[in-house]
Amino acid sequence: MSYLICSKCKSYYKLQSGESAKNFVGNCDCGGKYRYVENLDFVDPNWKQVSIMKKSTRKEILRNKIQSAFSVPRMDLKNRLVSSLQNIFGKQIYNAQNWNRTKKSPYGMDKGFINSVLNELNFYNIRWTLVILVTIAITLILTITHGIFTLLIFILLVAVGYLFNNQIIGTKNAIVTGAISFFLGSLFMGSFLYLIPLTILGAINGAVCGWIGGYIKTRI
Repeated sequence: MSYLICSKCKSYYKLQSGESAKNFVGNCDCGGKYRYVENLDFVDPNWKQVSIMKKSTRKEILRNKIQSAFSVPRMDLKNRLVSSLQNIFGKQIYNAQNWNRTKKSPYGMDKGFINSVLNELNFYNIRWTLVILVTIAITLILTITHGIFTLLIFILLVAVGYLFNNQIIGTKNAIVTGAISFFLGSLFMGSFLYLIPLTILGAINGAVCGWIGGYIKTRI
């Protein structure tokens, strides 16, 4: 018979058939170390017999590492998923429901963004002096100059949107300026077949550039 003994806590373990001391941990729970002996003739009969934990095999160690690396608590994963969805979509839903309450028009009345746009579908709040001056400049650029100088058109439309404190009103003035200037430019260039398409193009350019100018103004 072979044994593993711990002199510190006076305990021993009898190795079974096929077992080796290498298969077991070397330290006892009491803090002492196990020692291999072939008999217990010198051991006090009062020593107690205990069970000793076996060492994990390489296969078991590898399997445990793989399981710990890929295993995620189901409840924790569920809670994280729910929390992420609430953070992503919950704020968007809240902002959509409270849009009308959070956005205000320049006149102090609570209005939504769509209502603010619809209320500006008219020719009020048009600064005609500015529109006429910029229209003349853009018309001259369209009829006289070509190439890179046409970039001045977009700069002027951005400037129109920038000169207004309200982004929507500035965009509206830029749309009117772009539509009129492109209409007059097509007339002076003799492009009568493209009169309507160019007018629409001018309005689109005015909308985009005016919105950009108003956005820059709000940021500054």
